Amino acid sequence: MAEKRKLFEEVDAVQTTRPVARTGVIDRGRGGARGAIRIWLMILFALVFVMIAVGGLTRLTDSGLSITEWRPFAGAMPPLNDADWQSEFTKYQAIDEFQVQNSWMQLSDFKRIYWWEWGHRQLGRVIGLVWAVGFLWFLARRQIPVGWTPRLLILGGLGGLQGAIGWWMVASGVTTGAGTTDVASYRLATHLGLAFAILGVITWYALLLGRSERDLIQARRAKEARQFGLATGLLYLAFVQILIGALVAGIDAGRFFVDWPLMQGQFFPQGAFDVTPVWRNFFENPGLVQFIHRMAGYLLFAFGIVVWLRGRRSTHPATRFAFNAVMAALALQVVLGITTVVYAAPVHIALAHQALAVILWVLILRARFLCAYPVATSLRGPK
Repeated sequence: MAEKRKLFEEVDAVQTTRPVARTGVIDRGRGGARGAIRIWLMILFALVFVMIAVGGLTRLTDSGLSITEWRPFAGAMPPLNDADWQSEFTKYQAIDEFQVQNSWMQLSDFKRIYWWEWGHRQLGRVIGLVWAVGFLWFLARRQIPVGWTPRLLILGGLGGLQGAIGWWMVASGVTTGAGTTDVASYRLATHLGLAFAILGVITWYALLLGRSERDLIQARRAKEARQFGLATGLLYLAFVQILIGALVAGIDAGRFFVDWPLMQGQFFPQGAFDVTPVWRNFFENPGLVQFIHRMAGYLLFAFGIVVWLRGRRSTHPATRFAFNAVMAALALQVVLGITTVVYAAPVHIALAHQALAVILWVLILRARFLCAYPVATSLRGPK
């Protein structure tokens, strides 16, 4: 039977327990190792960035066809002795690129281009390994946030698809008797386009994981829908320009028509439709492809100004700063593009042009993300 309490019993004599408020209920149970996964994704981002740069160097040095076979596993080992080197060189001598364009090459010359292509493929294997090890580690430890397992699997699937497309691209140039000395430009554009798509997915995932679920849910309510739509349009237009740039690189169109703003003294290049059938001019005619790249660049810059001016009206300082960064990178990219043309696409300038395209791509993605999930700001500054 419970003991009766006295009417004037002192409160201090009674042991009471005050319930503790539970915070972060939204994040608990679905947060996982968000920080660690974000670091892993940033490592993948850095590797893909280097992969794009090495791929650009491989293209600019005409090294992409030096390895004529696709050996995903056995090809990880480079030639280790003179017999192996001679075997690889013999295979290269059988394709059109050597017979038509590089018949002057000796084994020492072949080794230089071989190492660029081997390094490019090896880096792809490293990226695949880093993804697989990281994914299996977090999966085994049950640290993947709820709903993120399919997303990370999609990322790995895109990486595998990129390897297959890479060989599909190379196979178009490994020919005998067709007079082909380069890979098909539209396949190169597909390969580069998927690389930028992968980089975009990684960037978006890293941005999401950089903030808590509770913060994202709250920020979504303040979404700037109109500016988000404009940023999405700018993102798509930039992607199209990247694909056209790949077409330019695929046929070395950047080394033709090296005057600006005209093209050999004309607004529209002469002989723009000399290739038959007509549709092939849009992929294989250097004058027409470079003209389209220029016009798309002007359009991208003009639309970028519109998006930037609208972005400056955002009520969120972080969003305004993000669009200022986009505009600065876009203006610099236009200047660098003109410089690339005027100097006939030397390796260092062309590579800088491609690297800045990656930076611009990421900055547009970040500005678009901040439109969807604005950073709340008080009088004391960002929260």
